[in-house]
Amino acid sequence: MADPILVAKEGDTELFLLPQMANRHGLIAGATGTGKTVSLQVLAEGLSRAGVSVFMADVKGDLAGISQPGSDSNKKVKERAELLKLKDFTFEAYPVTFWDIFGEQGHPVRATVSEMGPLILSRLFDLNETQSGVLSLVFKIADDNALDLLDLKDLQAMLQFVGNNAQQFQTQYGNITGATVGAIQRSLLAIQQQGADQFFGEPVLDLLDMMRTDAKGRGMVNILASDRLMLSPKTYTAFLLWLLSELFERLPEVGDPEKPKLVFFFDEAHLLFTDVPKALLEKVEQVIRLIRSKGVGVFFITQNPMDIPMTVLGQLGNRVQHALRAFTPLDQKAVKAAAQTFRINPKLDVAEAITQLAVGEALVSMLDPKGMPGIVERALMLPPRGQIGPIPPETRQQIIRSSPMAGRYENVMDRESAYEKLQARTATAASAGAADAGAKGRRSKPEPTAFEKVLKAANSPFGRQIQRDIARGIMGALLGTKR
Repeated sequence: MADPILVAKEGDTELFLLPQMANRHGLIAGATGTGKTVSLQVLAEGLSRAGVSVFMADVKGDLAGISQPGSDSNKKVKERAELLKLKDFTFEAYPVTFWDIFGEQGHPVRATVSEMGPLILSRLFDLNETQSGVLSLVFKIADDNALDLLDLKDLQAMLQFVGNNAQQFQTQYGNITGATVGAIQRSLLAIQQQGADQFFGEPVLDLLDMMRTDAKGRGMVNILASDRLMLSPKTYTAFLLWLLSELFERLPEVGDPEKPKLVFFFDEAHLLFTDVPKALLEKVEQVIRLIRSKGVGVFFITQNPMDIPMTVLGQLGNRVQHALRAFTPLDQKAVKAAAQTFRINPKLDVAEAITQLAVGEALVSMLDPKGMPGIVERALMLPPRGQIGPIPPETRQQIIRSSPMAGRYENVMDRESAYEKLQARTATAASAGAADAGAKGRRSKPEPTAFEKVLKAANSPFGRQIQRDIARGIMGALLGTKR
């Protein structure tokens, strides 16, 4: 059994995260500047020492320092270690792999359009219910016709193909209007202009590359560079949703292991639940409820616990609550609601304490060995052992170059898929049409027969005049009149 991870302390009271309970999920909440990022780093370091791999998005560029050892030059860290009387506290660096959708601050991360699926893509494209339904039909038509959707040009080609042949598909798949297809195409173009097309393609990220340990048995700390990604919040949430879904679908059931395979930190979690469609929310709830049996823990980081739907919040057993502000009636209501989510401590007014917490101080409640929430305690979070804050670009690049992942994902693959197959069909159809037209043009007309010549002459203006004269002559003879 892995040793408990000390995360906070108040006097002689020590608060631990139990590795066997880390897959029961968790929450780190608090206003800006109250210490959430440092708490995240403390938890990540402890999990790594326990041999658990970690994934976290670095939205401010502050988490890269975990790759370097801290030092006494940081007076706040030194003072906190002395105040808490930490006997075995030593500075150390942790094994880190940097990832980046744009391939600039880490190894590229890619997924195929098919793997992303219509549900998450609808969220990324900000589609309405009707448009989402048509996008699902496009995926179905692609599957039925063995057309692989790997990158966005495949999806664009598929949308054009379906739009041009909408009537053909109507009987089997339902009504598909050109206006709806056009709306999806415009959304796709907007996403491409934001740079999201770099995320779609191959080689696809192998999830096992994130779940590794170093020579000392410490879990890999995977850091996704997200400062640029956050300029497109929907792309950010779509990527993290895809990663969670892939972990859920691909990892085998392991029950309740002594420690997780991976702990996933979802920063800026409020973005995930803002205006989220009901179908997607249900999928998120399902994943969070069931993924723990795959050996994966999920921690949400957000400013206010009320940013998380109650159906999800109720599944987050390990909690670190930093200070909240209560300047308005709405803020005060949120503070009271947050206080009610903890197991009551008779010695502590939780609602009052939330507004009085100092930086680095938190209300902490961790699950006990039976999976029950511990009584909430007001405590000081431990200082990180790694460096706090960013690292120089040259240090980051050196880590990237020396990583076992170097060169594995950098070169883009572009194998035959929907785009190439549809282009080939179009070219074949065009060639066949040109050949038919040429054959018709070259076909010589047979020499007209004598009868056809007479008939043609008879139908000419001069011929028709002769016919009228003959007719009049015959009629005159029959009636005994003269012309």
